[in-house]
Amino acid sequence: MTQELTRRELIRVATLAGGLAALGGVWTEGALAQSKSPNEKLNIACIGVGGQGGGDLREVSGENIVALCDVDSIRAAKSFGAYPNAPKYTDYRKMLERKDIDAVTVTIPDHNHAAATAMAMHLGKHVYCQKPLTHSVHEAREIAKLSARNPKLATQMGTQAHASEGNIRTAELLQMGVIGQVTQVHVWTDRPKGWWPQGVTRPTEAVPIRSSLDWNCWLGTAAFRPYNPVYLPFVWRGWWDFGTGSLGDMACHLMDVAFWGLKLGAPVRVSAEGVGMTADSPPLSCVIKYEFPKRSSAAPHDKPHDKRRDKKPASADSVSEASPGGELGPVTLTWYDAKVKPPADLLGGETVPDISNGSLFIGDKGMLLVNHGANPILLPHAKFDGVELPKPFLPRPGNHYLQWIEACKTGTSTGSNFGYAGVMTEAVLLGNVALRVGQPVEYDAIHGKVTNCKEAEQYLQNAYRKGYRL
Repeated sequence: MTQELTRRELIRVATLAGGLAALGGVWTEGALAQSKSPNEKLNIACIGVGGQGGGDLREVSGENIVALCDVDSIRAAKSFGAYPNAPKYTDYRKMLERKDIDAVTVTIPDHNHAAATAMAMHLGKHVYCQKPLTHSVHEAREIAKLSARNPKLATQMGTQAHASEGNIRTAELLQMGVIGQVTQVHVWTDRPKGWWPQGVTRPTEAVPIRSSLDWNCWLGTAAFRPYNPVYLPFVWRGWWDFGTGSLGDMACHLMDVAFWGLKLGAPVRVSAEGVGMTADSPPLSCVIKYEFPKRSSAAPHDKPHDKRRDKKPASADSVSEASPGGELGPVTLTWYDAKVKPPADLLGGETVPDISNGSLFIGDKGMLLVNHGANPILLPHAKFDGVELPKPFLPRPGNHYLQWIEACKTGTSTGSNFGYAGVMTEAVLLGNVALRVGQPVEYDAIHGKVTNCKEAEQYLQNAYRKGYRL
């Protein structure tokens, strides 16, 4: 099955948005959020306002903040105090029932992303959701479909560097073929070492729940377990039931420019090796290899992000008409974490800066080295120094959050909309599936199935507790 067929299937879903049935279960659909004048403020509600959630709240604080939700009153105290008149909630399901909400930010642990996002969209609210978009492969597919069925809703995943000059310029150079046909991509991160524990086992001791925390709402979709402080805050990333490890934390950031610049979609095969993984927790470190098939360099869903969503399907920022057409060859993308890096000899002796979170693209005409979010470095230096490069052609949206706010008001699209982000998240999370089954997985992207390992099915989809659904 070729990658082009997968893309065509996705665009077919988007095109038929108005005629498709709702996602599983019976929902009472809310009226779609209405487009507003650029000068009229949105009514925004925020799900999760401590830690990163507090940062997201500040980024949208130029609008009307009408309600706040957080399960931990101590973590949320600063944000709660900044908006004394905004009603406060611990259960986002109750908050989302409000009729005065136009748009929602979702900044909570990975396992609750999809359920909160889906509910908001079913109720007709625009959504900004932090990365990774979802906790499972199945959820990523379903959120992408839901977005396609509701093209008037503005969506954005929290990959802020998608709007950075460095990532935009990297995507341009890749799309314009400056280093030729890319056959290899290597992506690495310094996490989780020094950030949160992984390779751990579930505690057995009982610990009293502190009074500031609504533990039941924090668990959300996940099966009940006794409270223990080893699960939160932030360290939830190192538990399979709540987080997605260093891959989920960083790959949607670091692989974004590869998916964008090389028009990647779903891999056909993923293999993984990890050290120190347990049944409860991702490995101490891992190396994951994704194999992507041939695909078109002018995929049929590519449309400029500044076109109105009600006229054309939402997509990532597009290649311009100046971009070359034709077929792109197969690509292998290898992920390294916990400060493990690609073999040094790939650089051919070139002198380069030490990069903790970056990417190396290897083409048949040269290489491109990226420090996350910074301007790319073309290699070898002797070949590219002084060479005139293609002129910029992709839009420069500026602030990633303001791009979403503008889209909510005017009907424009965004760079990390859920159509694009869903496909990337689906691909990324297949790496965790390969880790957990302990063997390479072969993937049928049309049907969302692993074809060579029945055991993988349990890791493609989450089981939700009663009261939560997509």
